[in-house]
Amino acid sequence: MIETSVKDNYERPILSLRITLTNRCNLNCLYCHHDGMVRSDDEMTPDEIYTICKIAKKLGVKKIRISGGEPLLKKDIVEIVRKIASLNFKDISMTTNGTLLEKYAKDLKDAGLDRVNVSLDTLDRKTYEHITKKDYLTEAKNGILKAVEVGLYPVKINMVIMKDINQNEIKKMFKFAKKHDIVLQLIELIESENCDDDKFSEDYHYNLDSIEKELSDIASDVHERKFMQGRKKYYINDGEIEIVRPVDNSKFCANCSRLRITPDGKIKPCLLRNDNLVELISHIRNNESEKDLEKIFLQGINNREPFNK
Repeated sequence: MIETSVKDNYERPILSLRITLTNRCNLNCLYCHHDGMVRSDDEMTPDEIYTICKIAKKLGVKKIRISGGEPLLKKDIVEIVRKIASLNFKDISMTTNGTLLEKYAKDLKDAGLDRVNVSLDTLDRKTYEHITKKDYLTEAKNGILKAVEVGLYPVKINMVIMKDINQNEIKKMFKFAKKHDIVLQLIELIESENCDDDKFSEDYHYNLDSIEKELSDIASDVHERKFMQGRKKYYINDGEIEIVRPVDNSKFCANCSRLRITPDGKIKPCLLRNDNLVELISHIRNNESEKDLEKIFLQGINNREPFNK
């Protein structure tokens, strides 16, 4: 077992692995990229995910993030978390829409999940239905509160800010988050090439400069997260707000320390590219040796190149 993380050709350490378990989702959010859709029967098994994480651990990966689609649609999600946790990573986290979290939160915590990020863009029912095309706001809120109750700390709310939809709800969301000791992350919308509406970004993009200036003026402290692309966290009246800028920029690329796995078991070296994926799952299903799997992982790492140089 090596002590330090492997670095790519640009001296960026690989500290984190994000595993997309499924592209299935029970919501249909208007800004979703729907990137790389695969059939549900192409999804990886718990044992296959365990093998991937085991190889990643050998190469020095410290943190695992589980995502989707909606990862809680996986009936074996608790088993998956338990298997990953048996490898003793520094941190295991999950991104979820929260609608099924009330049901799973305690079991996930007991299985070894450390924390959750919950995507929730509004506390208004009509706005929620407009964004998600579903009426699951109560379930999402209950899931968040259950995550707080069982100690999936810190719970974070991911709030994508959209022009003329929810930019006026930030104070209300912050009040809710602060009341329950939750970190609020404000996310600036990134343009989606897969959206049917060519004017999507123009219609919905909301620049967070003015909001960040306001936060800077009233914050008691500001912390810059080095390995998170220099994003800033503002401490305000015993609450926390973090600003997440679009990732299509050179600062994000220069500080990127994450490798990704697609739902059908490919290594995705770059968040913003789909033309340099490395096939992995077939090698696992062919029972190739761990040493050979390490070589495939290293190929994926060597394929990493800053999208914005």
